Amino acid sequence: MLEVAIVLQIALGEYVEATVIGALLLFNAALGWIQQGRADAALTLLKQRLAPTALVLRDGAWARRPAAELVPGDVVRLPLGALVPADVRIVSGTVSVDQSALTGESMPVDAESGGAVYGGSLVRRGEAVAEVTAIGANTYFGRALELVRIAHAASTEQAAVFAATRNLAVVNGAIATLGIAYAYLIAMPAGSLIGFALTALLGTVPVALPATFTLSAALAARALAQRGVLLTRLSAAHEAAAMDILCADKTGTLTQNAMAVVDVRAMAGVARERLLALAVLASSEADQDPIDAAIHRAAQGVASTSGARLQRFIPFDPATKVAEALVTDANGSELRIVKGAFDAIATRASVPPESRSMVDALAADGHRVIAVAAGPPAAMRLAGLIAISDPPREDAAQRLDELRALGVRTIMVTGDSPATAAAIAHKIGIAGEVRRAADTPDPIGDDTVGVLARVLPEQKYRLVRALQARGHVVGMCGDGTNDAPALRQAQIGIAVASATDAAKAAAGMVLTEHGLAGIVDAVRTGRAGFRRLLTYVLAMLVKKIEIVLLLAAGLLLTKHALLTPALMVLLSVVNDLSSMSLTVDRAGDVPAPAVWRMRGITGAAMAFGACKLAFSMAVIAFGKGALDLGAGALQTLAFAAVAFGNQALVYVLRERRHLWASLPSPWVLAATAADTALVVAVAVRGVLTAPLGGAALLALAAASVGFALVLDQLKGPILRTFGIP
Repeated sequence: MLEVAIVLQIALGEYVEATVIGALLLFNAALGWIQQGRADAALTLLKQRLAPTALVLRDGAWARRPAAELVPGDVVRLPLGALVPADVRIVSGTVSVDQSALTGESMPVDAESGGAVYGGSLVRRGEAVAEVTAIGANTYFGRALELVRIAHAASTEQAAVFAATRNLAVVNGAIATLGIAYAYLIAMPAGSLIGFALTALLGTVPVALPATFTLSAALAARALAQRGVLLTRLSAAHEAAAMDILCADKTGTLTQNAMAVVDVRAMAGVARERLLALAVLASSEADQDPIDAAIHRAAQGVASTSGARLQRFIPFDPATKVAEALVTDANGSELRIVKGAFDAIATRASVPPESRSMVDALAADGHRVIAVAAGPPAAMRLAGLIAISDPPREDAAQRLDELRALGVRTIMVTGDSPATAAAIAHKIGIAGEVRRAADTPDPIGDDTVGVLARVLPEQKYRLVRALQARGHVVGMCGDGTNDAPALRQAQIGIAVASATDAAKAAAGMVLTEHGLAGIVDAVRTGRAGFRRLLTYVLAMLVKKIEIVLLLAAGLLLTKHALLTPALMVLLSVVNDLSSMSLTVDRAGDVPAPAVWRMRGITGAAMAFGACKLAFSMAVIAFGKGALDLGAGALQTLAFAAVAFGNQALVYVLRERRHLWASLPSPWVLAATAADTALVVAVAVRGVLTAPLGGAALLALAAASVGFALVLDQLKGPILRTFGIP
C-alpha cells in the first residue's frame, strides 16, 4: 500500500510526500533485516563451542588432529580436562563428565565401558579411550545447532500489525471503491478523480503503525534494562505480554544451580559433626567437584576429627563410585574412610538394615544420597548418610504465584529424574502430574501436566512447537546450550543469568539477575505496553475508517473531495503525533495474557468511526448551510473538524473509565498542544488551503469538547459489546 501511494504521488509531482513515505518504508525494512541476523548469531556461538583438536589413533599411533577431521569409527583418547570432540562410546576406562554447557545440569555424569558421552562435555575425572559414534549435525550438539537454524515462531506483534492493516484495507478499500465509482458516475475530472483516490489511499495507509510498535517496544526495553532484563530483540516485550505458558528449566532457573547439603542422617552412636568431619577427610580439597564443595561448605565451623592426620587420599573414581581416605588418629591407629554411592559402600562396610529405607526415602525427595563409612580397614561401619540437592531459589514460589495470578501457567521442563523434579516442583508450588517425556508421544495432551522430566533437546523443541500449534504463546526459560533450539522456537525465549553464550544468542530476553523476578517484570511491563498499543491501534483504526467515510460522504454532499492530498499528509502527521504519544501514557493493568482480537477491535473501531463521522459531518453541514462557506473554506473546516475530533477521541479512548478518571501523561498533553497549534496555524493563515476565521475555530473547539463528553458515555457499551479489555 505504501509503494502504491509513492507511485501515485510521484505521478502527481508530490515528491516531498513520496520521499517521506519512502523513508518510513526503508526504516521498517531495515528493522526486519536486523532481526533476521539473530539466528546466525546463535549458530556462530554454538559452533565456537566445538573442540578444535582431538587426540586420535591413526595408523597405530596417537596424533592430534583437528576435530573437524574425525569420522565415525575413529578411536580417541579422553584425558582429564579434555573437551569431548564428538559423540563417543567408551571402549575402556571410566570418566566423570561435566555436561552443564549442554544440559544445564550441575551434576557430573559418570560413564564407563559401553557408555555414551556427548561432544562438548568436559572430562572432570578419570581417563578413557572411546570410539566416535557421530560427528557434525548428527551429534547431540549438532542436532541442537540444526534445530536453532530452522526454529521460527510466528510473532504476535507481526500478526497484530498485519491484521490491523488487512482489516483497514478491506473496510476502507470497499468504501473508497464505492466513492471512486460515484465520482466516475458524476463525471469528476480525471485529475480530481486521481486526487480523490490518492487522498483515500493516504488516509488508509497506517504509516506510523510499525514505528509505533517499535517505539513502544524500545520504551519497554529501556524500562526493563533498568530492572536487569535485557531484550535481544525489541518485540520480546510484546511477546511477554501475550505469554500464557512458561516452560521453565529446573536447574539454574527454578533452583540455585549449586549443590548443597540439605540433610544429614548420622547412624546411632555417631554425632552429626563427626559425620561431616569424616566426609570432609574423604573429599577433595580443591573443591572442583560440586559434591565435595557442598560437603566442605556444610562442614564449615565443624571441628575436624581430633588429631587425625591424612595419610593417603584417593579421589572419587567413577568406576568404583567411591572416594577413599586413609588417616591415623591421635593414638596412631589407622582409620579408613570411604564416601560414595550407598550400594558401593554397602559392599565395603557393615550397614544397618534400616539404612536402605532411609536411602530410599531421601532419594524419593529428589536428593542425591552420599554414604560415609569409617573404621579399621577390615571392620568399617556406616557412619551416616548425607543428602545433597540443588535447592530451589528462595523467591521461586513467590514468583510462580505472581505469574499464576497474571494468567501464566508454568511447566517445569528438565532433563533430571522424575523424583528430583517432583520434589522441587512440590517445594515451589508447581502442581500437576509428573511425566517422563519418553513415556508418552504427547506429553501435553491435557492441562494436568506440571512437570516433564528426562527431556532431551529435541523434545523441548517439539514441546514448544506442540504448545504453539494449540494456540499458546510460549515462553521458554533455560540456560544450557541444549535449550537453544527451544529458546529460539518460543515466542519469548528467556536466558537466565548463568546461561551459555549460545542460549543467550538464541533467546529474545536475557536476565542479568538470578531468579524469576525479571520474567514477572517483563510480563507486567509488556501488559502495560499492550494496553497502550491497544488504545493506539483502536484510535488509529477509528481515524482511518472515519477519514474514508468522510471523503465518501463529503463527495455525496458537495460533489468534490473535502480534503486534498496535501491536507491529508498534514493530517496524517497531526494524527500520528497525538496517537504515538499514547505509547508513553499512563496505563492500567491487564490481568490476562494480551490477545489481539482484531475482529472485535475492528468492529469497535467502526462503531466509534460512525460516531466520529456524525460529528464531522454535522460540522461540515453547518459550515455549508449556516455559514455558507465556499469549497476552499469548507475543506479547511473539514480538516480542522477531523483534527479536533481526533484529539477528543484520544482522550476518550486512553482511559477505560470516564475520561477524567486519570490525568494524561505530560507527553500526551504536549502532543495535544503541538497538534492544536499546528492546526490553528494552518487554518488561520491558510497554509495549503483557504483561511478560516478564529471565531469558527473556537466554536469548533467547544463542539469537540461536547463531542468528547457524549462519546465518553457511549464508550463503555461499545467496548463491552466487542470485548475490548
